[in-house]
Amino acid sequence: MAVMTSVEPLLAIRDLSVGLRSRSGVTPLVRGVSLDVRPGERVGLVGESGSGKSLTLLAAMGLLAGSPVEVTGGSVRLGGTELVGAPDRVLRGFRGSQIAMIYQDPMTSLDPVQRVGAQIAEGLRAHGASRRGAQERTLAVLAEVQLPDPARLARAYPHELSGGMRQRVMIAAALAGNPRLLLADEPTTALDVTIQRQILALVARLQQARHLAVLWVTHDLGVAAQFVQRLAVMYAGRIVEVGPTTAVFASPQHPYTAALLRAVPSTSGERSALGQIPGSPPDPARLPAGCSFAPRCPQALPGCSLTDPVLEARSAEVAAACLVPVSEWQP
Repeated sequence: MAVMTSVEPLLAIRDLSVGLRSRSGVTPLVRGVSLDVRPGERVGLVGESGSGKSLTLLAAMGLLAGSPVEVTGGSVRLGGTELVGAPDRVLRGFRGSQIAMIYQDPMTSLDPVQRVGAQIAEGLRAHGASRRGAQERTLAVLAEVQLPDPARLARAYPHELSGGMRQRVMIAAALAGNPRLLLADEPTTALDVTIQRQILALVARLQQARHLAVLWVTHDLGVAAQFVQRLAVMYAGRIVEVGPTTAVFASPQHPYTAALLRAVPSTSGERSALGQIPGSPPDPARLPAGCSFAPRCPQALPGCSLTDPVLEARSAEVAAACLVPVSEWQP
């Protein structure tokens, strides 16, 4: 279900499915995901590791080609252009200039034997910038992400920078081509809390100044609460709840979302036991019949093991895939 507004989405994902192909068949990893990101909007995609969050981003970027993991169905449209099945030349033209990505670990994303300025300039040159223009733009974006002495830093190698500085370089590289959409794959996970807050504040400032659309993947609900305006919760390859962040946090409508929120430490100073979710996420190759969360759900009904629910409106703002009637729902 896609929540409709009067603003057309910049990124429109419809019924996206991704699977791992092997001799025995295709194992579903992302199952029928639909999600919109509108111009200037910050959307969060949350869930446990293995839920399909990062694969959704990679599929949107067209970065699964050549691997055994492939898009098996659905559509990804950016500004009206279909990206699923698009020729490589089209995808290369969009990456950097229309859509860009910040990865989780800059040490594995940055070339360790190339100076950081050269790595940013290389992407600009690939889109037709002159050598001098690429150099000038590189220094400008390094300054824009608040790195000191951009000319000196551009000559540094990744190992000479701190973790926070490397992540700022990655943000600079992503924004250098003036994209309209920024995809972020848990870019603050490896940073300490103080640096994490600085990076979130930086991206929020740049997003507002550039009117960027952002799709931010995280497993950290605290980060989601600070940064995103709308939240989509993934479980076992599907989106099970979506709505404004404040509404989802105030009144979750899916038992998995409610369980995740109970597991977040309290900030009130009171000591209390953290909530736990019994069991483990299902093996994608052995998905249970019906609702994938039913074996772990404290409110599961007999029909939950038979019917896989679809996203439906549960309130004025929030949609969830749950068979428990709203009148009987216990958040």
